[in-house]
Amino acid sequence: MPEPILIAKELRKSFNGHEAVRGVSFSVLRGEIFSLLGPNGAGKTTTINMLSCLIEPTSGTATIDGHAIPGDTLAVRRVIGVVPQEIALYDALSARRNLEFWGRLYDMGGATLDRRIDEVLEQVGLADRAKDKIKTYSGGMKRRINIAAGLLHRPRLLFMDEPTVGIDPQSRRRILDMVKELRDQGMTILYTTHYMEEAEELSDRVGIIDQGRLIALGTQAELTKLVGEGETLRLVAREPTQLGQSLTIAAGPLAQKVTLPLIGVVAARGRTTSELAAAIAARLRLLVQGLRPAPLPSPAPTRSDALATALLKTIGSMAVSVAVYWLFLGWQFALGLVLFMLTLVINFLA
Repeated sequence: MPEPILIAKELRKSFNGHEAVRGVSFSVLRGEIFSLLGPNGAGKTTTINMLSCLIEPTSGTATIDGHAIPGDTLAVRRVIGVVPQEIALYDALSARRNLEFWGRLYDMGGATLDRRIDEVLEQVGLADRAKDKIKTYSGGMKRRINIAAGLLHRPRLLFMDEPTVGIDPQSRRRILDMVKELRDQGMTILYTTHYMEEAEELSDRVGIIDQGRLIALGTQAELTKLVGEGETLRLVAREPTQLGQSLTIAAGPLAQKVTLPLIGVVAARGRTTSELAAAIAARLRLLVQGLRPAPLPSPAPTRSDALATALLKTIGSMAVSVAVYWLFLGWQFALGLVLFMLTLVINFLA
């Protein structure tokens, strides 16, 4: 097994009494893509900012390629590349000028920097737009130049903080393919996202973070085994369009798991959206802890269910009786029976 290039131990960060990161510990192996998966506000960016030496941890430590955090700030910054969530480019400058600026911050210059700029522009597929100003670029193109800036100095570890937020599907696809190409070239990547499908496609290992805590960590196979597989989830809600929003509030990042066959049959007819979300959230939390909750009881049939069942039985009996009358007594008797039974059904429904 490859050795870790990054080891984080009990990282914590508080802002004005609010603890944004609460004792996060994990390691990133050389040559892997490690994803931190969680909703907005879970602590992903704060964790990246501590590891890239932009802010100091309130407590806890980390080492990157043998260099300590806090402590060896300059040495750490030479080893890492950072692709921030926000676009860190100057709109009035061309792509090449932006990359020259960032390259000089890494003590690069001359022919070496020019050659490296050509390489990264080719790598992100924007060599033909090198002289165009950033303000003329689309959102996806800006994201790709943002990545190019993080790659200029050939880092050993690349931090990518939600690099596909707010871009079109085609640009997103290109960035995801680029991330996999970087891994294939030997780059180690710490990738943050709130898209479960991205973590699923890219990651060698995934850490699920919520409310500042790392609540699960492992390979996809290990995480699937943790919560079980081969079961079915069936949801019936009074307000189905609001279910996703309510479930996200109730279950946090675990809510994303309900799109997978993971948590067993939930008989939910007659529940409000908030009740359904709370029930699913509770089951998900038990499963992540390695516990299997008891099956939820099916609710008693409603009056509408009973009426519908009775009506179906009545219609079935009518069809049989009409067929018998038609066969043995003729169509006049069958028609009379139909009219009589319709009268009974109308009175019943009334």
